[in-house]
Amino acid sequence: MNQENEQDTMRDEYDFSGGVRGKHYREYQQGTNLVLLEPTVAKMFRDSETVNAALKKLAEIAPEYVSNL
Repeated sequence: MNQENEQDTMRDEYDFSGGVRGKHYREYQQGTNLVLLEPTVAKMFRDSETVNAALKKLAEIAPEYVSNL
């Protein structure tokens, strides 16, 4: 899409003055893995720390479900 044809949708209340360009660049370059949790699962695991802990435990007790790449 051409910039001339784009409509400005930036709202006045958006404030990026404290933003840091490239803040997560290095982490992103290492790779990302975004997983969408079902709502019922998301209620049980509210942050990445608890999800990671649960998956590590599962890998310990049921290694046949973990792919070794």
